[in-house]
Amino acid sequence: MLPLETVREFVLDRCPARTPVSVPVADALGLVTASEIISAEAIPQFANTAMDGFAVRSADVADAPCELRVVETIAAGHAPQVTVGPGEASRIMTGAIIPPGADAVVMVERTSIVPDDSRDGAAEIVRVEVSVPPGNHVRPAGDDLHAGAHVFGVGTELTAGHLGVLCSLGMTEVKVFPRLRVGVLSTGDELVDDGSPLRPGQIRDSNRRTLLALAHRVDVVPVDLGLAPDDPDRIEAAIATGIDTCDAMVTSGGVSMGDFDYVKSVLDRIGDMAWMQVAIKPAKPLAFGTVGDVPVFGLPGNPVSSMVSFELFARPGLRSMMGHADPVRPTVMATAAEDLPRRADGKTHFMRVLATPRDGGVEVRSAGGQGSHMLWAMAKANALAVVPDGDGVRAGDPVDVLLLD
Repeated sequence: MLPLETVREFVLDRCPARTPVSVPVADALGLVTASEIISAEAIPQFANTAMDGFAVRSADVADAPCELRVVETIAAGHAPQVTVGPGEASRIMTGAIIPPGADAVVMVERTSIVPDDSRDGAAEIVRVEVSVPPGNHVRPAGDDLHAGAHVFGVGTELTAGHLGVLCSLGMTEVKVFPRLRVGVLSTGDELVDDGSPLRPGQIRDSNRRTLLALAHRVDVVPVDLGLAPDDPDRIEAAIATGIDTCDAMVTSGGVSMGDFDYVKSVLDRIGDMAWMQVAIKPAKPLAFGTVGDVPVFGLPGNPVSSMVSFELFARPGLRSMMGHADPVRPTVMATAAEDLPRRADGKTHFMRVLATPRDGGVEVRSAGGQGSHMLWAMAKANALAVVPDGDGVRAGDPVDVLLLD
C-alpha cells in the first residue's frame, strides 16, 4: 500500500494549472486570479458623506448650538453647485459629494430646521446642536483604495466581495484560471437510476449524483456522462465522450481487481493510468492517470469510499488545475467528545464525524456507522477525523479533522 501523501503528490504533479483566460466579472465567482490587479483609480473618487445631514464649516459650529443658512440640497449622484461660505450649510444625503468650502458633516439627528414663520420666507435655516471636528462623517477620496494600489495578487480566489471591488474599479473582465468542465460517469450492471423497482442484486445509483454535487462545490461545471453497464464498448464510448468534451473526468466503480472491472481494461488501453492501493480506509483503491491531456480519476464504487476518495484526491487535483495555490483542504485540531475506536491495520482511517464549536475550539463525535457502504452516516457528517494507525482516539484526546462544511 502507498502512503496518502505520496499518491496525492503523484496526482497533483499531473494536474497543472490550465492556461489563463479573461472572463466577464459576472462569471468569475470562485475562480482564481491569474494576474495581479492594480487599481486604475481611487475608491471613492471624491470626498463624500457617510451620513444624511448638513455639510458645514467646522469653524462655524465650534460654539454650537448655532444657526446656519441652508444654501443647497445635494443628493447622491449629483454635483454640488454652491460653495459653502461662513454661516452657511448644505443639506446632504449619504454618498453625496462634499461641497466646496465645507469640511465636516453634522448628522441630521443632531440638527433641526427653524420654522418658516420666524423668517418671513427668507432662506431656510438649520439649527446645529453640536460642534464637530474637521472631517466628521467625511469619507476622503481614495479612502478605500488609491490609484495605483495593489488590489489582489495572483492566486486570489474570487468571492462575492472581490467581485464587488472589481466592479467598483470599473472592470468588466478579469484574467483567471478557467473553470473546468468535469465529466462524471457511473459504471456497473448492478446500478439502476430510473426509479424503477429493483431486481435481485440491483442497487440504485447514488454515486453519480453525489459526485456531480461534490464537483459543483469545487466551482467546476459538472457534466453528467450517465450510467454505463459492464460492457467494454459502452464504457469506452462514454469515456471517449468525456475526454472529447471535458477538462477532467471522474468515474465511479470498476477500479478494483475483479474480473468485471472493465473500466480498468478500457483505461489501460486508451490512457496512461496508475492503479494504486492507498494506505487509507475507506477508499483504498484509486485509479488515476491521463487520457491525452485529460486527467481521469477512477474512484471506488462503494458510496462512502467514492466520496472520501473525491475529497482526498479529485478535489485537490481539480483545484490545482484551476490555479489554487493550496489545493489540499487543511486539517484543524479538534477534541474527541467520545471514543473513536478502530483496529490497527496499517492504514489511516478517515472517520465520519459531527464537528461542533465548543469552548473556543472544535469537538467531534461519530456520525454513525463507519462502513464504506453507509452513506446515511456520511450524509450526516460535516467532517472527517484523521485517525492514525492504532487502536483509535480516546474521549478528550486531540484529533486532526477535515472540516467538510
